[in-house]
Amino acid sequence: MNSFINLKEKREGGFTLLELLIVIAIIAILSIALVFMLNPAETLKKARDAQRISDLKSVKTALGIMLTASSTPSLDNFAAAGAASSTCLTSTTWAGSTSNNTAAKISYSIPSVPTLAVALTPGADTAAGAQTFGTTGYYSATAGKVDGTGWIPVNLKALTGGTPIAAFPVDPVNTVSATVASTDLVYRYACQNGSNVAGKPAYVFEIDAVLESQAYKTDELKMTRDGGDNDSYYETGNTLNLLPTTGAF
Repeated sequence: MNSFINLKEKREGGFTLLELLIVIAIIAILSIALVFMLNPAETLKKARDAQRISDLKSVKTALGIMLTASSTPSLDNFAAAGAASSTCLTSTTWAGSTSNNTAAKISYSIPSVPTLAVALTPGADTAAGAQTFGTTGYYSATAGKVDGTGWIPVNLKALTGGTPIAAFPVDPVNTVSATVASTDLVYRYACQNGSNVAGKPAYVFEIDAVLESQAYKTDELKMTRDGGDNDSYYETGNTLNLLPTTGAF
């Protein structure tokens, strides 16, 4: 009887060391399994990709409002052909006169000079015949500005109703290689004001991003199923055939 009482008292006093070690081991195994299941690195990548898709949608909407609301629209702030700030494949004056831009550029959301390995041929919607994008991309040290000096050189502040967005967004990572690579996590922009080739569209733009998560890249194939002509990028805009179809940009 006394032995039973002593055993009961010991049991009521708490867990034994062996029992505690077993519980700790089980918790450790479950924690490790939970980390592998959640995959925090992939979760962060997916969150950044969701932001990229949202950013590009916001820019597309803002530029669409500008094109609709302005009687004198411009997708590169009326930069003259050959000027440092000229980006569009065609240059258009305030009066609407259109000419080929011999210094067309791809615009990037970074605040430093982007360099391409080679000049690149635009996509099918270009109105400039054999025109190419140069090897030096456009950039702005004040990338977010919406007064025509940002990385997208469109003056949204000129709109009568006010600017649709407070700032042009930049990629959540927003870095490029010494020479721009197709895997660089940065936003890209190309534009075309007037059209001087029959059958080609006027006042069109394309904005691209690179997605990085397994969920969006491989499982949902968002870069493949976006309707564009380049599976290496997530493409949006009022045309998906303006930025190059091949080459690193």
